[in-house]
Amino acid sequence: MIIEHLLPKSFQWDYVSAERVDGLSGYANIKTQVLGSIKIRQVDYSANYLADHWCEKGHLVFVLSGELVLEHKDNTVQSLHKGSVYVVGDGSMAHKAVSHEGASVLIVD
Repeated sequence: MIIEHLLPKSFQWDYVSAERVDGLSGYANIKTQVLGSIKIRQVDYSANYLADHWCEKGHLVFVLSGELVLEHKDNTVQSLHKGSVYVVGDGSMAHKAVSHEGASVLIVD
């Protein structure tokens, strides 16, 4: 991630509209802010959410509430709970999000 020269900016998630994205099962409500080359998302996963694709993008994921499981193409699994941080680089490990009970996360990429 390159943080280019940006002037200070703040925003409140309460005023950002959400886009609902369906998974193979469940859905995610995604609020997005783009600041230069940085994308910041607040994602609220429903219970029984299963992503419909493998992701190769690098992210920093911070779990705000609930539990998020990240399945990897090599069959390893990472279970993240409130306060957990997950970091993966671009193209380094394909991953897929799963949430059994629901989760809220902040993603920066």
